[in-house]
Amino acid sequence: MQTSAHSSAQLARRLGFWSAIGIVVGVTIGSGIFRTPASIASRVPDPTLMLGIWIAGGLLSLAGALSVAELAASLPQTGGWYVYLREGWGRLAGFLFGWSELVLIRASANGAISTVFSEYLFRSLGYDPARYGAATDYVAAVAIIAAAIVNIRGVQLAAIVAGASSVAKFGALTLLVAASFVLGGGAGASTGNFTAAAGPVDAGMFGLALISVLWAYDGFADVSFAAGEVRDPQRTLPRAIIAGTLAIIGIYVAANVAYLYVNPVERMAVSPLIAADTMQALFGRAGVAFVSVVVTISTFGALIAIMLSAPRIFFAMADDGLFFRGIARVHPRYGTPHVAIALSAALGVFFVLTRTFEQLADTFVLTIWPFYGLAIAGLYRLRRTRPDLPRPYKVPGYPFVPAIFVAAVIYLVGNALISDPVWTTVTFGIVLAGVPVYYLAFRDKKLV
Repeated sequence: MQTSAHSSAQLARRLGFWSAIGIVVGVTIGSGIFRTPASIASRVPDPTLMLGIWIAGGLLSLAGALSVAELAASLPQTGGWYVYLREGWGRLAGFLFGWSELVLIRASANGAISTVFSEYLFRSLGYDPARYGAATDYVAAVAIIAAAIVNIRGVQLAAIVAGASSVAKFGALTLLVAASFVLGGGAGASTGNFTAAAGPVDAGMFGLALISVLWAYDGFADVSFAAGEVRDPQRTLPRAIIAGTLAIIGIYVAANVAYLYVNPVERMAVSPLIAADTMQALFGRAGVAFVSVVVTISTFGALIAIMLSAPRIFFAMADDGLFFRGIARVHPRYGTPHVAIALSAALGVFFVLTRTFEQLADTFVLTIWPFYGLAIAGLYRLRRTRPDLPRPYKVPGYPFVPAIFVAAVIYLVGNALISDPVWTTVTFGIVLAGVPVYYLAFRDKKLV
């Protein structure tokens, strides 16, 4: 199977190990840990199971990170998951992933993250976002546009902003966890919240809660989209992906323990801005203002990190003859794929103005995780068909670790088909609509 290196040659390798970790953390710690605990608690109103699902989601993400690190080291090209699908399963698989990124995945992610940015921005200014409806959507749209401008200006600037926000958000979560256990006793916190009587948990709702958890963990391998701009990628990418994922699991589990210590599960279920409500219980109005500002910075940093990584998919596809050539253009002054970035931003603005946060987050996970599973399943095929492929890193626990991840994706898709058959069918129908597009427009185009 032919591989294109053309796209990687056009983009300078400027990102080092710490910049790569900054992208992993910056993309992953976006809106999920600050917004999804409410939906998870409402779907799984059992304190033990609720914490268990966060741990399970982290372990599944780690299995995915350990597995995709082998692909990232073997195929360090711009495009990430697109490249792994193309090399593992052929051009149609790669095209369908890029098509889905275009019409569903990235627009949903940009919309969901910018929604949380807007909600916490309103809260930091002392306003209740629930009272301002459409205004929060318009602010979210402006945030998407601003993130695109930063990324068009240059990859190094975007990486610096994303890295700085990563430090801020990780530090704020650490402070929230520490303050919860040091000061929580005076704010009504109780260890009894961990053992309180549980409400009934439906098996289907457990699967939907897992979708929400995986939204929060998503991003563990997004730095691979910019692999063509990472220095010493065969060494840097696996280390950054695994180290970043381990750090995220630790802080996510700790944050949810802190949330539950201060807020009983039934209160969490009705608290979409859980970080702000927790800090209000601990510090009053000053705590709300502090954490709201940090989350605002966090989500804007995540937007920038996504704009840094995801448009490289369209860039790589166009360079391979699987998308319109104009998308692959690099800015003559800034050296960035400015057309791809602008396209990603435009779609994000459309989605944020037309869908709710929950719809955006669920659509994102339901669309992208089957591709994750397919790409990681491709490890088995590549080991058999491409034994000569350089493998400076090999997934530990092979073949079991990749199999665990693939099995979890199969469960996720099956549960979604049973629990929400209409929207799941619509989502997969939109994905499969890319098949005739591929055969009509791109099947016979050759890699350049």
